[in-house]
Amino acid sequence: MSTPDLQQADFLVEIGTEELPPKALKTLSQRFTAELSQRLSQAGLEAGATESFASPRRLAALVRGVSLNQPSQAVERRGPAIAAAFGKDGQPTPAALGFARSCNVAFDALERMTTDKGEWLVYRAVQPGRPTRELLPDIVRAALGALPIPKRMRWGAGTEEFVRPVHWVVMLLGGEIVDGEILGIQSGRETRGHRFMGTARLALDNAADYAERLEHEGRVIADFARRRDRVAALVRESARAQACQAILNEELLDEVTALVEWPVPVVGTFESHFLAVPREALIATMQGNQKYFPLESAEGALQNRFITIANIESPVPDMIRDGNERVIRPRLSDAAFFFDKDRKTPLAARCAQLASIVFERRLGSLKDKSDRVMHLAMDIAPAFKADPADAARVAQLARCDLVTEMVGEFPELQGTMGRYYALHDGEPPAVAEAIGQFYQPRFAGDAIPASPLGRAVACADRIDTLVGIFSAGGAPTGDRDPYALRRAALGVLRLCIEGDASLDLQETLAVAASTLGDEAVAQVAPVFEFVLERARGYFLERGYRQDVIESVLSTRPTAPRDLARRIAAVAEFTALPQAAALAAANKRIANILRKNDTPLEGADFAVLCEGEELALAAAVADISATETEVLARGDYAAWLNTLAGLHEPVNRFFDAVLVMAEQADLRLARLALLQRIHAMFLRVADVALISG
Repeated sequence: MSTPDLQQADFLVEIGTEELPPKALKTLSQRFTAELSQRLSQAGLEAGATESFASPRRLAALVRGVSLNQPSQAVERRGPAIAAAFGKDGQPTPAALGFARSCNVAFDALERMTTDKGEWLVYRAVQPGRPTRELLPDIVRAALGALPIPKRMRWGAGTEEFVRPVHWVVMLLGGEIVDGEILGIQSGRETRGHRFMGTARLALDNAADYAERLEHEGRVIADFARRRDRVAALVRESARAQACQAILNEELLDEVTALVEWPVPVVGTFESHFLAVPREALIATMQGNQKYFPLESAEGALQNRFITIANIESPVPDMIRDGNERVIRPRLSDAAFFFDKDRKTPLAARCAQLASIVFERRLGSLKDKSDRVMHLAMDIAPAFKADPADAARVAQLARCDLVTEMVGEFPELQGTMGRYYALHDGEPPAVAEAIGQFYQPRFAGDAIPASPLGRAVACADRIDTLVGIFSAGGAPTGDRDPYALRRAALGVLRLCIEGDASLDLQETLAVAASTLGDEAVAQVAPVFEFVLERARGYFLERGYRQDVIESVLSTRPTAPRDLARRIAAVAEFTALPQAAALAAANKRIANILRKNDTPLEGADFAVLCEGEELALAAAVADISATETEVLARGDYAAWLNTLAGLHEPVNRFFDAVLVMAEQADLRLARLALLQRIHAMFLRVADVALISG
């Protein structure tokens, strides 16, 4: 078909492959669309919205309103400097002539340009644009080449490489084929429908018809997001029909969507006696191994039913159901076997096995780490309002489930299975719950442990990791962070701040380092700075201003909870009408004090004589009387509100008093008064750093 005589047309590209890796499909599709749009723009081609399509056997994109011709482009190439372009005889040098040849023009066609660095030869021309259809094959190849594919495949006798072998390529600009070879396949207009339903081969008349015809005739829902919504809706609808609710894991939804082109729900069951196995293990089996959606009652009790998504409307759905029920039974039997076997050996009896697992070559085994964490957890437990003896027991047992059969099969259940086994062994419920919370927070947005005991041990473990890995030379560099130390540092902050712990981080780092030797002791300061650096991001994400955060961090508070309280107080202070003036006054005070090199200890305030300075000194004395009591309870907001009362006395002081008086004792007294005011603010933050 011929494209109508328009200035633009929709562009469709589809790469048909063997089954693509389901966990990577969504990312590949998003990146392909982004790369395609970027390269169209770089080529100077105007285009509208881009739609993504991805299914198990295809990556596709539809770009609306692509201009049919590339606009003309001005070309400018700078050649040699004039001094090097002409010889003493005024004739062009070989360098100048070579530049002209490289531009494919006679020397006389070159021009001169003058810049602030001198005069140069320059070639200027207007390059006419090319037809879009000539540019598109290279644009598609470049977009495909930029996809994040860790290991590319070859197939057949060719040299082409892609994530999976390619079987067909569609490229249409409007209704016309864009001729080109992509990954060894000649482009055409024929796409392919579902393997077993609908039209197997479908010739497209127009790019814009792609999604609709593929769905109605080919029985393929090509839009990944739409298909995902369809899967979720079918699962919920099927669950309601069973008077249940589905456990919808977002990652599993993505993976199942990437496995099917035409989703059809199938409800299956398994024997109820398997429900004696912990629900987390059953869910891990159904989701991880079988890609099933587990069902639970309205009260949250796991049911012996599941929903699987088939990729076909079968005339005998019972066969699909029976097959899925048959394959899940051995998996559940294994889980039940592991659970029964693991409980025959108490967690405490497994501690010795941790000695055979290396934590880090220079830091010893997991048994060594558990011992260090045990002592540190006992030390910091009071700061979390937790019992030291219980903290020691949690630290001793928290990693013992790593050597169980269940965690060996399902690593994601570490900690979770430890809780079940601890309860079975008769450990105190608080200890068992803390073992289950040991790895929290696991990722950004994950909850911190619910119990003070869990928070104490989780914090001790992360602090030991930070100090230990830093001392072993494993500090993060650039984007590399193989030990996830940034996550560990953020975890420490969250555990202390959100857990309302009075932990002094600097002191605790020193305690942790003392068990690791001199190299670790030398890393206390770098680790402390590393954690504070994470604090910047933590508070920025919570909406605090950069200058507010920096004003507090500059005073180097050593307790994360204290840091959070100060930042909240300063944020509240900045809303006061006096804040800007006091910040400016503190900046002025800091500048004055910075220029003074005379010790101010022992300054005699009795020499103060001006009314304004006497009034300021009296106001400072009144506020100082409450300082110890207010700051002892950590009420920084109240302290800054009190200091706001200095606004008028400070202004009058600077208006009427010459600080750098000629009389030495008077000058020292005035400087000492300003130093006292500055120090009072520094008990919370350096407000001089707060912007107007």
